[in-house]
Amino acid sequence: MNMNGARERLVVVGGDAAGMSAASQARRLKGPDELEIVAFERGRFSSYSACGIPYWVGGEVAGPDALIARTPEEHRARDIDLRMRTEVTEIDVPGGRVRARDVDSGAESWTSFDKLVIATGARPVRPELPGMDAAGVHGVQTLEDGQALLDSLARTRGRRAVVVGAGYIGVEMAEALLHRGYEVTVVNRGSEPMSTLDPDMGRLVHTAMTGLGITMVDDAEVTRLETGEDGRVRAVVTRDATYPADVVVLGIGVRPETTVAKAAGLPLGTHGGLLTDLAMRVRGHANIWAGGDCVEVLDLVSGQERHIALGTHANKHGQVIGSNVGGGYATFPGVVGTAVSKVCDLEIARTGLREKDADRVGLRYETVTVESTNSAGYYPNASPMTVKMLAERRTGRLLGVQIVGREGAAKRVDIAAVALTARMTVEQMTALDLGYAPPFSPVWDPVLVAARKAATKVRGT
Repeated sequence: MNMNGARERLVVVGGDAAGMSAASQARRLKGPDELEIVAFERGRFSSYSACGIPYWVGGEVAGPDALIARTPEEHRARDIDLRMRTEVTEIDVPGGRVRARDVDSGAESWTSFDKLVIATGARPVRPELPGMDAAGVHGVQTLEDGQALLDSLARTRGRRAVVVGAGYIGVEMAEALLHRGYEVTVVNRGSEPMSTLDPDMGRLVHTAMTGLGITMVDDAEVTRLETGEDGRVRAVVTRDATYPADVVVLGIGVRPETTVAKAAGLPLGTHGGLLTDLAMRVRGHANIWAGGDCVEVLDLVSGQERHIALGTHANKHGQVIGSNVGGGYATFPGVVGTAVSKVCDLEIARTGLREKDADRVGLRYETVTVESTNSAGYYPNASPMTVKMLAERRTGRLLGVQIVGREGAAKRVDIAAVALTARMTVEQMTALDLGYAPPFSPVWDPVLVAARKAATKVRGT
């Protein structure tokens, strides 16, 4: 109940992972007689897996219904007033209210709140270049984006696709388009694909993608997109070359969607995301919480704030927020920066710091890189795996791990993620009692081989 003795109203801005996890958890703790919950979502879908969109586009999974965890009707059945196709355009912090606009009719109205959750997600980076808004150019962030891309592919006669950017979305969409039978070119501004890896590990990804028949263009800055008389994209132009395109997919990355929060005067970090405390409460505001892709989180390895757009974090944020809003107690301590991806049968994983991350925060370190296999060398179909490890000089504390390989490579990074969270040294890691059998690992797991080598190198300094 609020100070007037009436039931409290929780307003949630954003109907995907963080927002609806928060609403659902708050509802578990407080019934509708104690807490009214109103949620606004500007799109057509709620509680969906954006991470599954590349695999839907590639035809590996069904969609969009299969990617929806809970429909608006299911939320409403739990006494959550979820209003779809409704965008919050203003937050009046002193007045404790939000202005919302019906996307279809344009009608606007104000809704008061006792408690507010901001879960507005992230938006794809879309450079302001000529032709960027042409038909056939697609960002991939929402289920609507995925459907629009599939519709565009169905209408496109040509089979030439250009992906701009070679991060997680870029390489996953390159694979999806390859599965669709397209001739794929990836235009990347960086020196190697996957800037979340060090360049030497990114080179392994480059080589593998080229081997799949994908044309990789690195160190290339897009200057404009050419269009035909019908207004549809025809080519991607860089400073050095022109790449014909019947469809273009943007995989340049995302930024926190905090336009409305910024206008309301709420605190933002250096990456443009909202700043919160451990309870996910917006700093300086007792009754406002934020979570998901619109916030910055604490990196437990570097000690600095960073922006990471992942559904795993968003769902955890929502659980923490909902617990606190509902009268319980929970915290989100931070992250170590774990992420995995794949392009066809190549698995890519990282956690912790890259070399440039460690340099930026003033950490001195040693690096080792080892070549091993995903199973015992004598076991049929054993495949290579490369593990790179960073350890702090003198102390030996693990700082980061990157893995590139075939089956079994990606999830091995979880060993390192746990070690980073526990602040283990590489020496301590060598004694980890990991599962072993020839089909799953050599006697010395590749991660432990790297740890042994790193421990030796640290002792030598």
